[in-house]
Amino acid sequence: MSSSPAAPGQHPIARAAPISLCAREPRVPAERLVAEMVPPPRFGSVRFDTYVPDPKQPSQTEAVTVLSAFAAGLDRPGPGSAAGGGGGMRRWFGRKPSAPAGPRGIYLDGGYGVGKTHLLASLWHATPAPAELKGFGTFVELTNLVGALGFQQTVRTLGGHRLLCIDEFELDDPGDTVLVSTLLGKLVDSGVALAATSNTLPGKLGEGRFASADFLREIQGLGAHFRPLRIDGDDYRHRGLPEAPEPFTEEQVTRTAHATEGASLDDFPALLGHLASVHPSRYGALTEGLRVACLTGVGPVPDQSTALRLVVLADRLYDREVPVLASGVPFDRLFSDEMLNGGYRKKYFRAISRLTALARDAKGLLAE
Repeated sequence: MSSSPAAPGQHPIARAAPISLCAREPRVPAERLVAEMVPPPRFGSVRFDTYVPDPKQPSQTEAVTVLSAFAAGLDRPGPGSAAGGGGGMRRWFGRKPSAPAGPRGIYLDGGYGVGKTHLLASLWHATPAPAELKGFGTFVELTNLVGALGFQQTVRTLGGHRLLCIDEFELDDPGDTVLVSTLLGKLVDSGVALAATSNTLPGKLGEGRFASADFLREIQGLGAHFRPLRIDGDDYRHRGLPEAPEPFTEEQVTRTAHATEGASLDDFPALLGHLASVHPSRYGALTEGLRVACLTGVGPVPDQSTALRLVVLADRLYDREVPVLASGVPFDRLFSDEMLNGGYRKKYFRAISRLTALARDAKGLLAE
C-alpha cells in the first residue's frame, strides 16, 4: 500500500523511522569473523591498474611494481606451508617447518590518504590463491579473532593461508603487541606471507605512546618480519577537490534522515557514549545496511579513549562507503590540539580525512 502524496510545500512522509545506531548491540559469531576477512566493500573491486600514482611521487609507482612482483611470487605455498586449508592443523601438530630466509612480508609505510589500503587490497586480489586461503582485516579485527577463537585455533585457521593482509597496524596496548608479535611469528614459520599498512615505520610503531623497554623490544621484533616500503604523497581524498561542505543545520540533518530509506539518526554525544559499550571489532556490524549516517550536535571529542573509538568507527564507515551528514562543528575540530600533537596524531588526521570525504559524499543526499 503506497503512502499518500505530500501536500504542496511539505516533504514526503518517510517509509520508516531512521535507524538509531545507539539502539544496536551487534553480536558477531566467530565463524563470521573468519568469513569476513576479505577486503571491505570500498576496496572490493580495486586492482593495481585502478591505482593512480601521483606523477610527482615516484615511490607510488615503485610500490605498484614491488607489490605486483610480490603477489606473483606467491603463486605457490611458501616454505613449510601446505597446499590445502587443513595444512595449518597438520603443521601445528607435526614437525616444525624451517623458517623462510629473509623477511616474509611487505610493510607499506606512508601518511594518510596515499592509497595504502587500495594497494593492500590490490595485493590480496592479485595473489593467485582461493579467497579462503587469503586473509584481509584490520589490526583490531585480527586481535578480536584471537579473542574469539583462541590463540592456537587462530594459528590453525590462518596457518594454511597463502597471505595475510593487516590494514592500519595499531599497537595501542602492550598486551596486543606481544600477542600479535607471537602470532605473526607462528604464521611466518608456517609459510604465510604477510603484508601490512601503517602510518609509521615498523621500528617506530610505539614512538610517543609507551616508554617500556620490553614494549620497544617487541616492536623491533615485529619489524624484522617485514620489508618496509615507503609511499610518499599528499592525501588523495583532497587532491584537486573542493573543501568539504560546512556542517548542516540540525533541522536539515533530521529531515534528510526521515526522508532517506536506510538512514541512521543519532545525537553525536549519545553515540560516543554508546561506542564505549560495543567492542570496536563490532563497529562494522554496527553500521551494516546503512545508506547514510546522520549525526546531530557534533562537537569536540572529550577524551582520548573516546577519540580512539571514534577513529575506528570512521574507518568502518569509510570502508563501507557510508556518507556522513552532520550538524555541529566541522570534522577538523573534533580533536584537540593536544590530541593532534600527541602519539596518536596520525590516527586522528586519518579520521578527519576520511570523515571529510564522507561528508562530501553526503552532500548530494540532502533533502530539500
